[in-house]
Amino acid sequence: MRIVIAEDAAVLRHGMVQLLTDRDLEVAAAVADAGALNTAVAEHKPDLVIADIRMPPGHTDEGLRAAIALRLEHPRLGVLLFSQYIETRYTSRLLATGAAGIGYLLKERVADVDEFVEAVHRVAAGGTALDPEVVRQLMSTRQQSNGLDALSPRERQVLVLMAQGLTNSAVARSMTITQRAVEKHVAGIFAKLDLPRTDSEHRRVLAVLRYLGATPVRF
Repeated sequence: MRIVIAEDAAVLRHGMVQLLTDRDLEVAAAVADAGALNTAVAEHKPDLVIADIRMPPGHTDEGLRAAIALRLEHPRLGVLLFSQYIETRYTSRLLATGAAGIGYLLKERVADVDEFVEAVHRVAAGGTALDPEVVRQLMSTRQQSNGLDALSPRERQVLVLMAQGLTNSAVARSMTITQRAVEKHVAGIFAKLDLPRTDSEHRRVLAVLRYLGATPVRF
């Protein structure tokens, strides 16, 4: 796995490089601003970008907007936002590029190194890793129900955990129910959201996008 890091805080940037290389992951570049991030991705063609949201020159949402542009140009590129801020204005646009391979973690809420590294692997492999607080704030800004009103409380709980990137077995452990029960809830979610099985679309991803109020971009 080849990784590019974009983080303007030098101590955190170098610490992240050391952490990942100690876990036998290749950090191709570690940069401090969005312009350098674009250059590094073009040069190194990474599997994953780990980016802060607020970076020079404006320290507002440069990292997030750069991530959106990179995903549109490189649809298979994994993007893990790692920030102390929640920015909902553009996050739905990032999710609209396809929830597969997207992560958004809050720095102060990552409990340990193993949790962070596991999220890195998950996002690089095409999974999702969304902090529950990020999911909550995205949902608070959602304008339409998009069929979600039909879901039972249990199905909504399963969908929240799916949005965080949990597998069926992990959802079962979190809810203290059997994996078979989770599978039934997931099937109910697909049916109520009218997401038939197809060869071209991933229903789990589409369900998460529906939940977060994002419309997937077709490539």
